Amino acid sequence: MTAHILVIDDDPQERRSLKAVIESRGHAVHVAENDQAGLELLRKMRGEIDAVLLDLKSGEGNGLSVLSFLDRLRADVPVIVQTAESGTDLAVEAMRAGAFDFVVKPTSLERIATAVSNALKLHENDASGRPLKRGRSASVSFSDIIAASAGMARVLELGRRAVQSHLPIMVEGEAGVGKEMLARAIHSASERSGRPFIAVNCAAIPHATIEAVLFGRHEPDGTDEGHLGKFKEADGGTLFLEEIGDLPLHAQAKLLEAVQKGEIVAAGGRSPQKVDVRIIASTSKDLIEEVKASRFREDLYYRLSVFPITVPALRRRKEDIVHLARAFAERFSAEQRLQRPLSLGSGALALLTAYDWPGNVRQLENAVFRAVILAEGNELTERDFPQVAAQLPGRAGPFATALPRAPSSPAAEQASTVAGAPFMAESGRVPAAAPANVAASANVIVSTDESGNVRKLAEVEEELIRFALKFYRGQMSQVARKLGIGRSTLYRKLKDYGIDPDDPQKHAA
Repeated sequence: MTAHILVIDDDPQERRSLKAVIESRGHAVHVAENDQAGLELLRKMRGEIDAVLLDLKSGEGNGLSVLSFLDRLRADVPVIVQTAESGTDLAVEAMRAGAFDFVVKPTSLERIATAVSNALKLHENDASGRPLKRGRSASVSFSDIIAASAGMARVLELGRRAVQSHLPIMVEGEAGVGKEMLARAIHSASERSGRPFIAVNCAAIPHATIEAVLFGRHEPDGTDEGHLGKFKEADGGTLFLEEIGDLPLHAQAKLLEAVQKGEIVAAGGRSPQKVDVRIIASTSKDLIEEVKASRFREDLYYRLSVFPITVPALRRRKEDIVHLARAFAERFSAEQRLQRPLSLGSGALALLTAYDWPGNVRQLENAVFRAVILAEGNELTERDFPQVAAQLPGRAGPFATALPRAPSSPAAEQASTVAGAPFMAESGRVPAAAPANVAASANVIVSTDESGNVRKLAEVEEELIRFALKFYRGQMSQVARKLGIGRSTLYRKLKDYGIDPDDPQKHAA
């Protein structure tokens, strides 16, 4: 069935490109060169427009006011907003104003077409009053992995390429980003899909028993029943070695032999046994650093890292948050046997998008699960996510607790110094008279070096950034906002100063 899509964008080239890609999907496209023209077209075609693609920078409007107009005109029409990378905060506000999804430019036309397709599915769902049926099976496929962001799209591209080979795969990324799910998708798409997928968490097994768990144990009477080991269990299939960086050195040596020769020797045994296993390893550690520290064998690292795939942290792919949250809400609603899946209000989506999710997808999943279990209405709101609201400054709520504020006592004010003068962190006042020397503290930025010369601007800037990272507990959006710079600028400066953006507090002052 043909859908009618309204595209509002002030760039003629963009309008033509968007029109072409959406029409290639079989839909009718109506274009407007600015906000006012778009609103007028929507009024004329009341009841016919199925989705709106809006550039927040289009025309003379600010986009958000247009969203409020759209909400009043057709509350059931999903709106997808486009914004530049520096306008992520604006996109969050758009979600609060009622947008269905947001796309950060530059992005691929394929990503935009997918966003439109998802919006139309929501529209169909709302029109029928029934949730869309989604097939689920015990196995995981690539289509089960949400990849609205460019980073995750790249991960899926690499995953599909990995299916075609038999090489070992190393999946890197923080805990909770979905490394095992990717491994299962690769297995399900491979020619080994009919054989076992065996997962082993190397960090959860005592070092004394790890060899027997992986390679089996030879019994004196010659019987091996019940002690086959994970390699034999996975024979013909895939062995997923989670947190490979925690494997002890003595087991690493035997694993290297298994990878090189395709055969294993059971603990306590002598005779090698042939095994046909595809190994997918994962780690949340920096294995290069582990190699340098002699905690991980260099030869094993290069054997396992033939095909590396890095899954980005959720804070690096905020476009995925909205889709993940909706998918979790739908799944948990079905598991709780609710008559209709709980929807997520615009305020809740904005709240979830604004948070950086240090626990990644796993933490988001748990938060949505808790919200669904405790929900009282048909829609999840900001009040259903008190733990998230409590960690975002300025988000007051019945269960929220404010983050620590800058010191306001006279003594503390004297300890906060910029350019050689006491700096009042709350008010920004600088007293007219300042003491010649102020005792150094953790809240001091000194303006001169040991020789009495003014310090370089870059040194002062780096020190201020490190202090802000510590003060705001690594909340990147808050740090950028308080420093008066964009998030992209902040990340660039972190790179310049050798600060890991994935663990900023580690290097904070």
